[in-house]
Amino acid sequence: MTPVVLVVLGIAAAAAGGELFVRGLVGLAVRLRVAPGIVGATVAAFATSSPELSVGVNSALEGTPEVALGDALGSNVVNVALVLGVALAIAGLTPRRADLNRDLPVALIAPLVTLGLAADGTISRIDGGILLASFGAWLVVTIRQAVHERDGTVAVLAPPGRRRAVVRDAVAGLVLLVVAGRLIVLAAKGIGELLGWDAFTVGALLVAVGTSTPELATTIMARVRGYDAVSVGTVLGSNIFNGLLVIGVASVITPIDVAVSEIALTVAAGVLSLLLVLPGSRNRLGRRRGALLVSLYAGYLVVLLSFRGA
Repeated sequence: MTPVVLVVLGIAAAAAGGELFVRGLVGLAVRLRVAPGIVGATVAAFATSSPELSVGVNSALEGTPEVALGDALGSNVVNVALVLGVALAIAGLTPRRADLNRDLPVALIAPLVTLGLAADGTISRIDGGILLASFGAWLVVTIRQAVHERDGTVAVLAPPGRRRAVVRDAVAGLVLLVVAGRLIVLAAKGIGELLGWDAFTVGALLVAVGTSTPELATTIMARVRGYDAVSVGTVLGSNIFNGLLVIGVASVITPIDVAVSEIALTVAAGVLSLLLVLPGSRNRLGRRRGALLVSLYAGYLVVLLSFRGA
């Protein structure tokens, strides 16, 4: 199939999968008696980051971990500047302070740590271990918060039929999201080969958009349904998964040779976009913030393409 056909099929799968997955996630949050934002930052983030993890493992095994690095860093820019930007453009939202306090600092620090680890020209297996250990520490803190916030007064014993529906929706939605990501990644790689781009650029621009399709579908559907916490939690959690888990796993498999100058622009765009997620005194992210984020992503594309001489 041609890249265009793959993109169309991928978008269709993402739309259907996003609707089902969000419905299942909200049901799961109710059953587990935890805040939807925590479910978004863990279960949803892991699920929607599965394409990035797949690309990371496969590219590292094939000896081209630069694709994994470009995909992870580029996806983080896409997640916030494009995905969350589009969601905010649809309607403003009010994020949960607890979710921001827990996840935003980690999402901000992760790319800066990667930049520091790459200062010697290589993200080594030891560096990868540091990233994985950091991810494990964040996950432990998040799980502890989930346990602490469980509300024993919430009714969780839903009717058997509804329990089956929650599982069915979540699983079916996840399958469709993974398929969507895979289809668009294949299309992106095909386009990259035609354009003759290097591995990092293909990962940062094309593969990043493809693997972020699940986040885009999940976040927009959550925003349309009014589940603000799921939207923000999924985006920030996915960035943490990408920055610590995906890059960590890829570099443990195959050390990544990289120049700081090569990744500096993408890291800077990712950090700047996250800073724009900081809410004002009213704890509100409005449509203007969404327009600013999307504009940042457009500017990032222009500068990166110009820098690469594409």
